[in-house]
Amino acid sequence: MRVLTEGLPEIRGKTILEKRSYFREHLDYIRTGTMFEPRGHADMYGAVITEPTTPDGDFGIFFMHNEGYSTMCGHATLALTKLAIETNLIDYHAKNHIKIDAPPGRLLAKAEVNDGIVVRSSFINVPSFVLYIDETVEVPGIGIVRFDVAYGGAFYAFCDANALGLTLDEHDYYHLIDYGKRIKKVVIEHFEIKHPFEEDLSFLYGVIFTGEAKSKKHHSRNVCVFADGEVDRSATGSGISARAALHYTKGELNLDEQITIESILGTTMDVKIIRTEDYGPHKAVVPEVSGKAYFTGKSEFWFDPEDPLIKGFILR
Repeated sequence: MRVLTEGLPEIRGKTILEKRSYFREHLDYIRTGTMFEPRGHADMYGAVITEPTTPDGDFGIFFMHNEGYSTMCGHATLALTKLAIETNLIDYHAKNHIKIDAPPGRLLAKAEVNDGIVVRSSFINVPSFVLYIDETVEVPGIGIVRFDVAYGGAFYAFCDANALGLTLDEHDYYHLIDYGKRIKKVVIEHFEIKHPFEEDLSFLYGVIFTGEAKSKKHHSRNVCVFADGEVDRSATGSGISARAALHYTKGELNLDEQITIESILGTTMDVKIIRTEDYGPHKAVVPEVSGKAYFTGKSEFWFDPEDPLIKGFILR
């Protein structure tokens, strides 16, 4: 998770979606230059911090990757909570919460802090809901695929890994990418993905394969394939928010019941539903996601105007 904090040009726009659009139209070379090689890699993921776009917001954020820009990222929000507190971006102790303006709406983040160190982060996500349940498509090279679609700040198609003969670990890494890209393409072709309020959020972001957890202490494991074949290394905070909506709709998860989801690496996030509410035409749940984040370094990037590869490159 690479966070751009300083040295950026002005990012115009009154809302986060407007700022994201401006960045995409005028400053996309920054995304490609920091996500692609030689500064990044094919699975790099990043975020841009902006000034808040609401009167009571603490800061704004939008997210980027190898294909473009996403609408929501849970692991980024957990990481940003740690960063904001430990680098004094905000005075957390004055209010004990962080109000983040993000593409899908307001995120309310909190942290457990010991001696100035964030040991665990959490956030209350936007309303999450189910769009399709128990649908099927025929995917070339795979066959009939059964799936659900749900929203947790971004839209995901959920498939059972075992039914597709996939294992949710590094041994099936390339198969997961292949299947994820194929399934995503066909679902987009045959099903309308519509957000109730924002056209800019109305697209299928990724495919999440679900299966049994490796640890008996955990609920399950999932692996998300998103953007142009990127594999999420985390348990996917927006994905497990969407899963919470699915499980609640299917009668498999109750209010205030917490479950722990594993990632492809075996790291975990927790999710629970804190309340339900109407969200446009949808019966939505409001999930709380929690997990841990760690600093891995601090970098300064240079863009030489004479460099023929200044915009970066990507080899997949």
